[in-house]
Amino acid sequence: MKKSVIVLMVLCLFICPAAMALAEEAPQKIKDLAQTKLAAYGKDPVIVAAVKAENAKGKTLEQIKALDAKWMATAGIADYMQALMDSECGKYLRDIQKSEPFYAEIFVMDNLGANVAMSDKTSDYWQGDEAKWQKSFNNGAGAVFVDQVKFDDSTKVYLVQVSVPVIDGDKAIGAITFGIDVDKVK
Repeated sequence: MKKSVIVLMVLCLFICPAAMALAEEAPQKIKDLAQTKLAAYGKDPVIVAAVKAENAKGKTLEQIKALDAKWMATAGIADYMQALMDSECGKYLRDIQKSEPFYAEIFVMDNLGANVAMSDKTSDYWQGDEAKWQKSFNNGAGAVFVDQVKFDDSTKVYLVQVSVPVIDGDKAIGAITFGIDVDKVK
């Protein structure tokens, strides 16, 4: 009897957290928002100009990954992080963020998935290894990507990340991700 109780407790230690971590599909109202209002930001002149300027710098993936490691090892907000928030595009993102109560965070990425501008500090600098960038940049073809609803530790709310391509002409040159507070979308 004791063995079965111990086995059950051990199983619960592994299964219960996994079950709690399960994410759910985003509500239709968020999918609709993604295809309309949020997708339109991908062609916004301020955002497009910022991404074009960053892409023109010709950073290598090696340089981006080095900054990513430094970023993740840095507590608080360093000057190089603050610069992404204080840029013209960063200020514009904060204005967008203030326009609706459901915007928890907004950040723009270049053609390699590196941060270009952000409303708030992201947990890492390079998003290129994550679905949000990969699926929205879509090898330059661009696509709207609505992730699953998940609990976000940094904001302490249930968020869904919606990512849309930043488009110049007919080609994706980067992406923008919106952290949407599910409970505040009407």
